[in-house]
Amino acid sequence: MDALRTAGIDAEMRDADVSLLPLLAADPPSAIFIALHGSTGEDGSLRGVLELCGVPYLGPDARSARLAWDKPSAKAVLREAGIATPDWVALPHDRFSELGAVAVLDRVVARLGLPLMVKPAHGGSGLGAIAVHEASALPAAMVGCFAYDQTALIERYVEGVDVAVSILDLGDGAIAMPPVEIVPVNGVYDYAARYTAGLTTWHAPARLKPEVHDEVVRMALAAHHALGLRDLSRVDLIVTQEGECTVLEVNVSPGMTETSLLPMAVQAAGLDLGEVLAQIVRRAAVRG
Repeated sequence: MDALRTAGIDAEMRDADVSLLPLLAADPPSAIFIALHGSTGEDGSLRGVLELCGVPYLGPDARSARLAWDKPSAKAVLREAGIATPDWVALPHDRFSELGAVAVLDRVVARLGLPLMVKPAHGGSGLGAIAVHEASALPAAMVGCFAYDQTALIERYVEGVDVAVSILDLGDGAIAMPPVEIVPVNGVYDYAARYTAGLTTWHAPARLKPEVHDEVVRMALAAHHALGLRDLSRVDLIVTQEGECTVLEVNVSPGMTETSLLPMAVQAAGLDLGEVLAQIVRRAAVRG
């Protein structure tokens, strides 16, 4: 909101509660910037309601947001598009219990190997995400994951450097901002690493060889397009020591705090965040 105001946009903050729809009916805005994390802002439901109200908004439409929010479905689309993503299996809690936890986890380890990453199929900010290096730790990781979602995504853990690529469309098609390299102290970019001071350092732009940089950007743009996204997104990848790149997930509502990755990338590109967001707001308003 502060960035938009500095760019001359008359921006106001509103909560997505019972007051929202009457407000939209009484005083329709030119466009809405959805700056909500979690299901409300990312699963497509709020976007669908805004479409019913005929109110323009920034970011992917309801269908594309819903697809990106569901990590197993998004990974399937990426794989079909030829975009590398770690092998995975999605396990709903009910199936996990009915088929026998021990037997299922034995097969998971036999098929995917170790180490593994366990995380909610729907969620963000690293909540419920746990790296598993020994088979004995897998049951506890599943229990922790199910505390956040009814479906767990178990994928092969890829050792390497975490890189985030923010994608923006300022009117001439989607472009990639400078990749941001993420260096968590404990090696895993989990919730604590994201929001605890001193546990993570960032490099913008990322310290990548030119050919690796180009591949990271290419894959991020390909993922953005494969999922049918628009306006803005953030693609999270891993780059191995050998320079191989793989997409982990795509975020349709990137963080917008002063220390978030998209604003960091915009600054690294030498652009003004307010002007960049204002351009996207104006395009959304015209798009209707």
